[in-house]
Amino acid sequence: VQLQASGGGSVQAGASLRLSCAASGRTRSTYSVAWFRQAPGKEREFVAASFRSASIHYADSVSGRFTISRDNAKNTVYLQMNSLKPEDTAVYYCAGSTGVILSALRDPSVYHSWGQGTLVTVSS
Repeated sequence: VQLQASGGGSVQAGASLRLSCAASGRTRSTYSVAWFRQAPGKEREFVAASFRSASIHYADSVSGRFTISRDNAKNTVYLQMNSLKPEDTAVYYCAGSTGVILSALRDPSVYHSWGQGTLVTVSS
């Protein structure tokens, strides 16, 4: 499965953006998809994940502002980002894999497929 992320852009604080992650092949309901982000000079960090179409998980820093959703018919996962803050500025990556276990959901090393990244810039 190949993933392609899109939807980034430059916005002001308080604005919204929706990122999309399209899968080239058909993904089963057991396929877990996550969003990570990496700011300049920082490590890649977990943002949100859809665990096997069964549950949703968020980083504390985005909980209540970001929403992850998936449209299995379109093989696409979305990340709706509201109330954006300057500290949300980063390159956002989507990642996917089967066989992910819940305890490892936030570990980027367990994901086999990665999108190319899309830049989100939030100015104050």
